[in-house]
Amino acid sequence: MKLIILDRDGVINQDSDDFIKSPEEWLPIPGSLEAIALLNKLGFTVSVATNQSGVARQLFTLDTLSKIHQKMHDTLQAVGGKIDSIFYCPHGPDDNCDCRKPKPGLLLQIAKHYQISLKGIMVVGDSFRDLVAAQSVDAKPLLVKTGKGERTLAKHAEELKEIVVFPDLLSLAKAL
Repeated sequence: MKLIILDRDGVINQDSDDFIKSPEEWLPIPGSLEAIALLNKLGFTVSVATNQSGVARQLFTLDTLSKIHQKMHDTLQAVGGKIDSIFYCPHGPDDNCDCRKPKPGLLLQIAKHYQISLKGIMVVGDSFRDLVAAQSVDAKPLLVKTGKGERTLAKHAEELKEIVVFPDLLSLAKAL
């Protein structure tokens, strides 16, 4: 199985420091949907691992999160792409769960779901915690400059010197 794991906010859709709280606020990053369709054409199964602490913060409900994800699926389907699975952490930063990135819980759930090792599996993120989670399970972290990517690169330049960086998800997909 060729699997690639994507963060959601900042990789697939526009990010917001105020959270994506409704389907109307979910807006794809230009080229990201086409990138996922290309990944599918290249034989990749696409999974999403996303922190969604807005649920714990009571900014939106699980039902609203489901509607946001349905919009993502529908919008993606319109361009011939498909996300096979979405794994999310609904907990807040102080909940001390094992699924909130940078902890590896979401990635381990994905490994269990597909019954595979994550060694060498590409994990694409825009934040340092995405990359730390990937490294902790021996996956291959990749950084995109969209979302918080530029900030992440500036703040963690020394720690990221071994990490491959792409302008956006479409550039990454085309490089494969």
